[in-house]
Amino acid sequence: MASLRDIKNRITSTKKTSQITKAMEMVSAAKWNRGVMNAKSFVPYMEKIQEVTASIAIGSKDANHPMLVSRPVKKTGYIVITSDRGLAGAFNSNVLRQVYQTIQENHQSTDEYAIIAVGRVGRDFFVKRGMPVILDIIGVADQPSFEDIRDITSKSVGMYSDTTFDELYIYYSHYISAISQEVTKKKLLPLTDITTSSKLTSYEFEPSAEEILDVLLPQYAESLIYGALLDSKASEHAARMTAMKNATDNAGELIRSYTLMFNRARQAAITQEITEIVGGAAALE
Repeated sequence: MASLRDIKNRITSTKKTSQITKAMEMVSAAKWNRGVMNAKSFVPYMEKIQEVTASIAIGSKDANHPMLVSRPVKKTGYIVITSDRGLAGAFNSNVLRQVYQTIQENHQSTDEYAIIAVGRVGRDFFVKRGMPVILDIIGVADQPSFEDIRDITSKSVGMYSDTTFDELYIYYSHYISAISQEVTKKKLLPLTDITTSSKLTSYEFEPSAEEILDVLLPQYAESLIYGALLDSKASEHAARMTAMKNATDNAGELIRSYTLMFNRARQAAITQEITEIVGGAAALE
């Protein structure tokens, strides 16, 4: 049985841990609130660029662009968005598990796929398993701007254009609520399923549809990546906030349990001392 000093040390260390997790919960709550606002504020832009792109790509009969046409798939690209740090519950593991299973089921060789890793956790996961990470970005800000990831978005689209891979998917954690996030898979390229919920608008444009799509389609693909990153950041902060709250609650339960154990041990020690004193006094009579 642990001594009173050991139990007291456990109580002290658990209280300190609880203070840390409580502070992390509060920090994540502030970041989560702002992250959700960033993700929601980007939605109108996404809807508008999707509407314009769909109107030109679908509405123009002579529009023909390589990013809109499927080609034989020799190599598949995967953009995987995770965080740079842990302590976020199952946020990273859920995404990585689904990507890993997909790759194991669909590919026989590392020559058949390539990975673009956003986040240190995902990068380290794939590198440790000898999987081909051809591009990575580490240290993305908690509230990222488009400038922070312009390089990786433009390179991702560029590698599709120069046939480094023939299709591109993105995996990330989609934010639903503070306690619910869902791993989401989207096909980024080719853009064969561009649709819009609104009615297609007829545009008069100059110059030709092909020249406009040369500029618009890469921007649209890049905005899909950026939108997924904002969504993932909101999910990360929500997951970390929830994980730290659970850790704080668990620490509180441990403190109560240790305190009860300490009181019982102290009471037993006092009872033992009284018994010894009474026994000693009786022996002297």
